[in-house]
Amino acid sequence: MDIFAPDIYQQSIFTINYRALKKSGIKCLLFDLDNTLAPINASVPGIKEKELLEGLKEMGFKVIIMSNSGKTRLEPFKEGFNVDTAFLSRKPLKKKYQKIMNVYNFKDIEIAAIGDQILTDVFGANRMGFTSILVNPISREDFIWTKFNRMIERMIMKKLAKKGLFTKGEYHD
Repeated sequence: MDIFAPDIYQQSIFTINYRALKKSGIKCLLFDLDNTLAPINASVPGIKEKELLEGLKEMGFKVIIMSNSGKTRLEPFKEGFNVDTAFLSRKPLKKKYQKIMNVYNFKDIEIAAIGDQILTDVFGANRMGFTSILVNPISREDFIWTKFNRMIERMIMKKLAKKGLFTKGEYHD
């Protein structure tokens, strides 16, 4: 059950302490797209999100959008944010994570994965030994398969809360 507990839990991508991540040796940030960086119905990057990612790149982070969505969905965000993307990632499977590590020459301890889902983002990051960062979804609207995942996540969260490993709404670094 510990494999589903995030290392860091924050309200949003804007409340994460990126300086502390940098200080701890994190060099690469893998951002989920849908309901982490943008609502599922958004087709272009938001201004605040763009400013955040630009600042993170200036801090020296390699920023990559890693999503289970297809190339067509990610393309406007790749161009708008001026970042690399990994589409059809099939999170939480390991293959795309391993490819990123090989292509960019990062070690597991140098990567943090940021997303709004325990079953894909947190579980995938934890399986790889990355720093896992859970944020609240930015929209209540979800894809149909995500709605199914959210039902399972609620059960997992109850078990994690009973073990004292995670409580929704209790943010921590």
